[in-house]
Amino acid sequence: MVLAGLIRKLGHQLAEIRERALKSILCKIEHNLICYADLIQERLLFLHLLEWFNFPSVPMKEEVLNLLSRLVKYSPAVQHLIDLGAVEFLSKLRPNVEPVIQAEIDGILDGLFILPSEVPALCSSSYHTDQIELSQQPEVLTGYFPQDKSNFQQMEVPPGPAGNQAVKWLRFSVFPWLPLTTTDRHVLSSNESSLRSSNHTLIWNTCELLKDVIMQDFPAEIFLQRPKIVQGLLCLVKLAFGGDGKHRLALQSVSCLQQLCTSLRNRLNFYRDPNFFSSRQDTVSQNSSLSYCHEARGPYHSPNPSPGSSSSRPSVVGRTGQRPRGDGQDWDAVSSSGSSSHTHVNSRISVHSPLDVAPVDLPELEAEDTLELQFQQLSLPQFCISTLEAAAPLLRTGSREMIIRVLELLAEDMLLIGQAISSEIWDDNSLFAINVKEKLLQVLGSLGETMCYRKTSFSMEQAEAVLVHHRMAFVSISLFTVRLLQLLLPVEKASEFLPESMSAALFFVSLDMPISLEYPEIHDTVVAYLEQLDSENYSIYKRTAEAVYSIECTCNFLSDVGKEGEKNLLELVELADQALRSFSYHQHSPLIKEIICICSKIWKSAQASPLLQGESQKVFLHMLSHPLPQVKVETYQCCLEIVKECLGVQNVTKPVSSLCSGIHFLLHPKVLYEISAFGIQESKNEVNAAAKAILLYLLQGRLMMTALTWNKFIESLAPVIPVLQGYADTEDPLGNCILLLSKVSSEAGEGALPCTARLKSVLRLLLVKKPSVRSLALKLLAFHLTSEEGADKKRPFIDAGVLSRVTNLFIVKKPIDLKLDDRRELVIKLETVKKVCDIFTSDDVDLVLRKSAAEQLAVIMQDIKMHTVVKKLCLVEKIIGHLNEFVGQDGEVIECLIQPCLTLLRKVLYADPVIRVSLSQQASLLTLLLRVSLIFHEDCTVVAEVGALFCLLLFDEVSRMDTWSDTLSDKPSLSSVFSLPVSVFRRYHLPVHVTGHHAVSPYSIVLPLPTECLTLKPVSDMLRIAWNLAWYHGSDNLLKQMTSEAKIQEFLDTLQLSTEDILALKITYTDSGLKDCLQSIIQAGGHRDVRAAITRMSFYLLNDKLSLKDDIGPCGVTLKSLAWHTVLNRFLQVLPACTEDEKLLIDIIHFLNKLIKEQRKNPSIELLNWILELLLRHNPSPLLDLLVLTDSHAGEETDDVRTAVRQQLQKELISLLNSLLLVFMTVSDRKCLELFYVFQTQLSLKLLQCLRVTDAPHFYGLPSLERTLAGMAHLTAFPGWSAHSPLSKPLEICGKYLSGLLEVITSFYVERGGNAMSFMGKGVTKSTGLCLLHLSHEMIVQAPGSEWMPLWFLPLGSHSEEHAPTQQGLAWLIPLWVDRDPEVRFTSLGLGSALTTIEAGCVALANSCQNISGGLWGTVVNILLDQSECSLVRREAAFILQNLLVIPMPSEIIKDYTWQYLTL
Repeated sequence: MVLAGLIRKLGHQLAEIRERALKSILCKIEHNLICYADLIQERLLFLHLLEWFNFPSVPMKEEVLNLLSRLVKYSPAVQHLIDLGAVEFLSKLRPNVEPVIQAEIDGILDGLFILPSEVPALCSSSYHTDQIELSQQPEVLTGYFPQDKSNFQQMEVPPGPAGNQAVKWLRFSVFPWLPLTTTDRHVLSSNESSLRSSNHTLIWNTCELLKDVIMQDFPAEIFLQRPKIVQGLLCLVKLAFGGDGKHRLALQSVSCLQQLCTSLRNRLNFYRDPNFFSSRQDTVSQNSSLSYCHEARGPYHSPNPSPGSSSSRPSVVGRTGQRPRGDGQDWDAVSSSGSSSHTHVNSRISVHSPLDVAPVDLPELEAEDTLELQFQQLSLPQFCISTLEAAAPLLRTGSREMIIRVLELLAEDMLLIGQAISSEIWDDNSLFAINVKEKLLQVLGSLGETMCYRKTSFSMEQAEAVLVHHRMAFVSISLFTVRLLQLLLPVEKASEFLPESMSAALFFVSLDMPISLEYPEIHDTVVAYLEQLDSENYSIYKRTAEAVYSIECTCNFLSDVGKEGEKNLLELVELADQALRSFSYHQHSPLIKEIICICSKIWKSAQASPLLQGESQKVFLHMLSHPLPQVKVETYQCCLEIVKECLGVQNVTKPVSSLCSGIHFLLHPKVLYEISAFGIQESKNEVNAAAKAILLYLLQGRLMMTALTWNKFIESLAPVIPVLQGYADTEDPLGNCILLLSKVSSEAGEGALPCTARLKSVLRLLLVKKPSVRSLALKLLAFHLTSEEGADKKRPFIDAGVLSRVTNLFIVKKPIDLKLDDRRELVIKLETVKKVCDIFTSDDVDLVLRKSAAEQLAVIMQDIKMHTVVKKLCLVEKIIGHLNEFVGQDGEVIECLIQPCLTLLRKVLYADPVIRVSLSQQASLLTLLLRVSLIFHEDCTVVAEVGALFCLLLFDEVSRMDTWSDTLSDKPSLSSVFSLPVSVFRRYHLPVHVTGHHAVSPYSIVLPLPTECLTLKPVSDMLRIAWNLAWYHGSDNLLKQMTSEAKIQEFLDTLQLSTEDILALKITYTDSGLKDCLQSIIQAGGHRDVRAAITRMSFYLLNDKLSLKDDIGPCGVTLKSLAWHTVLNRFLQVLPACTEDEKLLIDIIHFLNKLIKEQRKNPSIELLNWILELLLRHNPSPLLDLLVLTDSHAGEETDDVRTAVRQQLQKELISLLNSLLLVFMTVSDRKCLELFYVFQTQLSLKLLQCLRVTDAPHFYGLPSLERTLAGMAHLTAFPGWSAHSPLSKPLEICGKYLSGLLEVITSFYVERGGNAMSFMGKGVTKSTGLCLLHLSHEMIVQAPGSEWMPLWFLPLGSHSEEHAPTQQGLAWLIPLWVDRDPEVRFTSLGLGSALTTIEAGCVALANSCQNISGGLWGTVVNILLDQSECSLVRREAAFILQNLLVIPMPSEIIKDYTWQYLTL
């Protein structure tokens, strides 16, 4: 409570109180009244210490910072400070203080950047409990086995900036620290210095040694913990750009790094395998190294320091309490090569142990500065990013071999990245995360530049081989890059982080047609990223994609139209509509005619559905109004040809009904409107001439039509006449025909327009621009005026003089603006409006007042909201009554009311389309208005009002836009807005100002791609390839056509594929690419051509791996269907005769190995049968014979190059055989298994010949021995592997195996004194131990008796102690039980459990443990009860104990009987 009070006072507003509180705390620390363990639990303390510098007065700066620098050494303190934002706060504070204080701040920041696992143990005796409580508040740790909590190490934090425990993006940081013996360190140091040599041969041999021996012996994490070898390899990678054979060294380093990546993944699986989990804290840390998300797994905790370390810094960053389940390595229960922990030797074995010949030198492990080394180690993310940085530039240049090797390395590296880094890194702004992000973005930028380079280089004038290389590289690099983006960068963050070069590269990929077809999922991902990255390029892609779809529709339409039989017309119409959108690109003219013929056919049939007719009409209208002039020309000319064919004079002798139905598709108001309003006015002569001709044929074709067709034409023409009459002309054939529509029936004949429609058409002629037409209209009107009912009683009297004066009657100087106001609020009350209306309509009111009321109403009616009141008062009927009264004989009396009445009527008609439609059909009203205008012909105001009313009534048919909309509706909605087509403005003198519509056709479509986009090469390439793919219905047909000699020109030259296009298709399309590779192999004239083809095939396999996650890819599918085995047979059925042959065979075997690995989940039985038949061939059997170098071969090996090639061939061959063995775990085909059983035994005999140690037993570094033992481990894992030889018995083969394996284990382990702490020879030891374990089970099955047990006995000490009695037994097995590697302990104890199933084995093993305290029982029980040991090891100890318990005891006591040593 006292401490809490002092801490609160540190934040007091008074500086004096703060100072006293701080001094009191410092004094208590100095006198040990409180310790740091008490302080670091107080979060408020750190808050107040940081806020100390925010007060106006800041005394005791040095003391505050000194206290922080002491506290920052402890993990909880670091966490509190990080959570409070201390790093940012102190970084900003630093520039504002004195240099001395700056140094103190630097020290604190350094402390914050030390991993939390590196802080020293606390001095407080009570703190251990407190720490456990603190660390377990959010999560109670549990393990796989019930243990006391005190046995658990606390979770450790991944190396993040300032030790931030909430680092969510870091999935894995560093592996458990593994100390090395002096000898091991010397081996690594020697190889490291060799990599820095200027001798190319030495570097080459060192890389080979690393791959074949060092990386097999040492756990992969060793090379990250002591990173100089990795750094040397990364430097060698840069030699790829050098000459003088340096690129070969770069290839070697790439191969080493790839193997290291694979080994690191195996080690990750090992640490995730719960069977190998151990909580032991000894000289070799067994901590897991997994980092977990804060939310999912709880907070991180710092581990206690390892007691075996010379430094107080813990050995590892990781977690020990809880581990995800994993499956370790591929074979049996063993994980990858590497180490995990070892048992304290002195805790298990007494001083009388046989291991005393080589006591473990623990001080040797501590002779190096572990703390400094751990600071220098590479974390897994650092290694992955460094590999990316070094390898990515190599993709820009280099040979095929270099490109594919680098991509294979990057593919392995990418798998590691996915296990080390999550996409949440982009949300972290810490220094460490920023550094990682910068490097990742640099790599992505480099990949983007490389993709752009490869894409642009493909189009240059180069040799075909170079173009093939660029294309293969572009496709594979693109696939890798997209997978890397998917792994690391969420799509929604692309625009925030990705560089411009990547945006450009993704744009190229998005427009790559072959990639989009072969790898659709990858292409979809590219488009998603592009959408976020670059809206402009994405828009271009979307438009291009629409054009591609339109092109596909075009070719499908043309194909379907040409097919015989019944057609789906609706589907054809839909295809036709889409096809029009890409015409600007392909310009395939036959398309237009085919579409029009379909439309004509649909409308010709009386049974066609309205839906089908409507859809076809929509397409036809799109053609008539197409933005591309060429389409319009073709459409109008094709329509004209059909009209001529149906209505031409050549048909005068033919039945009318059989022909004229072909023009029905033209007989619709929308079609006629399009032709009248836009076709005739088209600037292109071909269009307007055809449009005029079509209308002329229709207007003059009555005699060639049936009555039904003619009536249909007149009915369709009626709504269009207001537009069409604008072209009336006395001097033009079409104009004359239009004028005929307005003449009386005696001239026009039967079937002309109805009377009202004819009157309206005549009145419209008064508004046309040509005076001659207006004069003719007056003559026609004279007939209407004189023939109407009661004409003799109406004014004015119609004579030639009256009409001659009004030719220009409605050509006014000041047109009326029809627009009304639409105010939000009513200005005048409704009651007032009603009163004014009453005055106007009352016959009892004085005429002057009525005129005034009418004028006021005219003003009021300017507000459209007032019209609802007026409608209810029957104002329109009253106005029409006044007009009728005015034209009567005594109408002069109400002359003063006419103008306001006309104004009122105009505003009502403008606002109310219903009344407008009704009145426009009343011929009497139209003649009434004409008479009024004739009476007032000198009053411009009245004439203008009448002219405005005529505009409203005569053009009502074309005033509504929805009448001509693209939607199908029998009852168009009535809009209150009155507007006229622009074509009406152009052809008439209108006395009004009114809004216009249809400046362009309402049916015009927007083309997906403007002209400027078509000039972009990626766009034009994509469209060209898309056209050819659609035209030939797929890549198969297209490529066949390209290779055929007979080529028919069916479309424009601009659509023909270029050489680059054909290559891109052939290479990207896996099926054609592989066929081309096989053809190249068949026609090859030398090794170089075959190797190039095999490398290309490897590219396709790699593309499968990069493009798909779990399923078989295009390459695997294609290879299953191709007869490619016979192509490679000739290289696999004979022995190679020279080095070039061997190099070629290496490539072929490497390809087969990768193919089998890719098909592991779903293997091809045909492929397996073929390989097995090759392997089992007799006299010779080349592949198996090559496993063993004969004396003749060895004698020939005078050339270092040839020696290296032979070794590489053997390596690839054994790797192939191992993959073959692994894949048979899932095979169930009976015939294939029969071949496999025979192959197993044949292989076992060949591997036995390889098992020779030709040098001294102590010699270290036999690559062939490592490979042979690994092959044996795979082989012997199958039960019955020795039982299928016609010449040798199973036990005989097993005995030979046992003899050779025991020789190896003694040479590499036992005679070295156990070698428990060294990793040298560990690969041999593990493989040998695993083979012996498998062998023991095989011998038990093949020979159930115990007569073979003596074969397992070895003399111990006979080499070093010549006069000592030889000990027969299994003493050689005991040292393996205490090896530092849990895999070695597991296999050796497993071997013990297998041998103790036989009584003789129990006795032999007991005899071998006589010198151990507690004997066999004590040793096994000790292992079983060791809770820090992993479960697999303890399980095998339990099996041994179980076997001992079931062996029957003798019935009588026998003197010196061995069993006495077995009793507890």
